[in-house]
Amino acid sequence: MTTVLPAIDAARRAAMAARVEARFRESGALREGHFLLKSGRHGTSYVEKFQVLQYPEAVSELCGFFALRAHAADGSALVDLVVGPTTGGVILAFETARQLGVRGIFAEEVRAADGTARRQFRRGFRIEPGQRVLLVDDILTTGGSLLAMLPPLEEAGADLVLATVLVDRSGGTETVTSPASGRSYPVEALWTLDLPTFEPGATTCPGCAAGLPLEAPGSTGTTAAS
Repeated sequence: MTTVLPAIDAARRAAMAARVEARFRESGALREGHFLLKSGRHGTSYVEKFQVLQYPEAVSELCGFFALRAHAADGSALVDLVVGPTTGGVILAFETARQLGVRGIFAEEVRAADGTARRQFRRGFRIEPGQRVLLVDDILTTGGSLLAMLPPLEEAGADLVLATVLVDRSGGTETVTSPASGRSYPVEALWTLDLPTFEPGATTCPGCAAGLPLEAPGSTGTTAAS
């Protein structure tokens, strides 16, 4: 039977969201400008999670909110294991697990001979059938990272209690559905952002219309605006 975590009231959620936003803003993790996104579309805002994840104090506070979701009233952990995907999820899984007093492990992306990619628990990591798992990650955009984590968790027989992320910029994702089993799992975000994206071009993108330099976050270069 799937474990269900107790709900958190709206006032507590709002307070946590405010703290997450403050941490992202004060660290420079939320940037304003003209950005080329992985989808090929342009944005006027960009979230660079590693700007906040470089600060242990901030990570500890943020993961404390994750841990709060999996703590019982008596202080005991309601999960047996915290997992995350590489790379940001490694940091978050470790610190959340530390605060809960359980193990924290991660799944890596591996590629088959035909080039297809999947997530896999390696390095001797093991999940026992029925173990209660909290899945943590940093930014939810398309949901691809969380979706890729579901097959290896299901293969291990894990009881996935909740998938939770620091920031949801997908528009309000509440569940993810496994591509393997068709089963849906709950998703929660500490902070939800509505960041519009635009087709490139002066008639569709404000940054292009203003002639702003186009930045490609995560890469080394800045290109001229299209």
